[in-house]
Amino acid sequence: MEISGIVMAIIVGIVIGVLGRLVVPGRQRIGVLLTILVGIVAALIGTAIAAGFGVADTKGIDWIELIIQIALAAVGVAALDRVKGRG
Repeated sequence: MEISGIVMAIIVGIVIGVLGRLVVPGRQRIGVLLTILVGIVAALIGTAIAAGFGVADTKGIDWIELIIQIALAAVGVAALDRVKGRG
């Protein structure tokens, strides 16, 4: 993977993580770095799931892929918040 690919993954991870965090109601007790990591993982897994369904590469904006990624990020943020809240 090239440096530009890593930078793009971080940027997409930030956006997906923040959008996922906005979807989860209430205040989350996880930090910015965890939000970015959740976003990166959600973006990668969401792309793989969208590719599996054949909707990852469409003309224009890939809305279904984006929705999958944001949903995965929201689940990840909520799960980490619950774990962090217990500890």
